[in-house]
Amino acid sequence: MSYHVNEKGYYGQFGGAFIPEMLYPNVEELRQKYLKVMAEPDFKKEFDQLLKDYVGRPTPLYFATRLSAKYNTKIYLKREDLCHTGAHKINNTIGQILMAKKLKKKRIIAETGAGQHGVATATVCALAGLECIVYMGEIDIARQAPNVARMKMLGAEVRPALSGSRTLKDATNEAIRDWINNPVDTHYIIGSAVGPHPYPDMVARFQSVVSEETKWQLKEVEGRENPDYVVACVGGGSNAAGAYYHYLNEPDVKLIAVEAAGKGIYTGESAATSVLGKEGVIHGSKTLLMQTTDGQITEPYSISAGLDYPGVGPMHAHLYETKRAEFISVTDDEAMTAGLELSQLEGIIPAIETSHALAIFEDKKFKPEDVVVISLSGRGDKDLNTYIDYFKL
Repeated sequence: MSYHVNEKGYYGQFGGAFIPEMLYPNVEELRQKYLKVMAEPDFKKEFDQLLKDYVGRPTPLYFATRLSAKYNTKIYLKREDLCHTGAHKINNTIGQILMAKKLKKKRIIAETGAGQHGVATATVCALAGLECIVYMGEIDIARQAPNVARMKMLGAEVRPALSGSRTLKDATNEAIRDWINNPVDTHYIIGSAVGPHPYPDMVARFQSVVSEETKWQLKEVEGRENPDYVVACVGGGSNAAGAYYHYLNEPDVKLIAVEAAGKGIYTGESAATSVLGKEGVIHGSKTLLMQTTDGQITEPYSISAGLDYPGVGPMHAHLYETKRAEFISVTDDEAMTAGLELSQLEGIIPAIETSHALAIFEDKKFKPEDVVVISLSGRGDKDLNTYIDYFKL
């Protein structure tokens, strides 16, 4: 069985491109050209050069000594928090800005929840000298103020999404609306492994540098390329897609996807898509989606602004359905406790998204000889206010 996308844009039964006619030319142009462009030697050279000199790759694979001792297993942290801008998001935006230039686009739009993708997009637009408009839910603007200030400082215009739950899905709706109105000169940089084909595959490919590095780094320290487990938090799923990519067809590597259970899976305030989701179409692809019996999208909730998405990318929906990945849901409280623990055991303050992945050790037991790689997807600066309020610091 393949866990990669097929030529029709599907992962098993999930994926595809369900888009309004107005967007067909844009998405089709991208679909026809993205693999050719990515294979061009000058594109690869510029992408690799920027990842090295601008983003700061390779990121370290750090053996977490004290955390490993506490949970009696070998825990390695893939330090995406050390990327320029503080998260894995920049890997994808560098790739997509180079793609936009190749397609001769003059204007960039993006959506953002936690603000990290917005910052990463504003960053590469400044680098390339392109106009940048970032859509962000009004609620996320309030809870991620430092990132909003960063985007503005980098020259981006931040437009609030005032409809619906005023969070990530609404920002995405607004971005898609903008794209329909400006189809010719605009490229939409989607920040996660979601959206119509070819986006989920393109984003996963740009993020695959994470697992590519993990393989040779693990070989250096453990004498083998394959860990026993790869763990990543999943909202839309770009950091997980990158962390899993080179291990998808390695059955001895177990994949663990950690979702946000919010205040509890069945409380009505959750974003545990794998448990609560049913097949549906959101933002241009068929996937697992939290919805009411009559197909209305249910409002997701998580303390983490990057995980409160009502769906999951089609690659992850397929990994869930085929049982290739084990999905675990973690509550706000469990995630916050795990974030504080990493801070105090290893001197690393993680993003609250990442804290969800770190929270699995309380319940899931590993063998002492197991090698567990966790994608440390982002740093916690953007979440300090949430941590302060939660722990009364």
